[in-house]
Amino acid sequence: ELISSLRSKLQTLWEERELVLSEARECAERGEELEAMVQDVCKPNEFERYMMFIGDLEKVVSLLLCLSSRLARVQNAMRRIDGNTDAEEKQSLNERHKLLSRQREDAKDLKENLDRRERVVSGILAKYLTDQQLQDYRHFVQVKTFLLIEQKDLEEQIKFFEEQLENLEKSIP
Repeated sequence: ELISSLRSKLQTLWEERELVLSEARECAERGEELEAMVQDVCKPNEFERYMMFIGDLEKVVSLLLCLSSRLARVQNAMRRIDGNTDAEEKQSLNERHKLLSRQREDAKDLKENLDRRERVVSGILAKYLTDQQLQDYRHFVQVKTFLLIEQKDLEEQIKFFEEQLENLEKSIP
């Protein structure tokens, strides 16, 4: 019964992932349309700033999500430390925790820098785009970020439930 429940949950997550991937493809198409419009109206150096921002948006958000996920896994492993855990493993977990915490703080700094760059890009686009077009651009940036987060979250959940299912199936003779 538990196996059936896990399979059902996985099926639901896989379907959600397909939906998010479909939305991501639609968002990418909107991004391409927006890119073409920005290229038409902006100076080459302004267009380059726009393109660098959009490219870095995905990289920085993905980096933050990845580091947060890895840090959470290390923190979970640290919570499972008990009297039977050897000193070498404890030290390894502590070192990984410190390293990932520093890296996540660095990534947060990158995100703050990216947010400043977004304001600069918005200022540039405000000179050329109508209010509606500017609103479409801002909506695109929000949706792109949301979909990246949603995709990563679903991947993590799928991985977790697949591991649970695999461990459960192995434990049953």
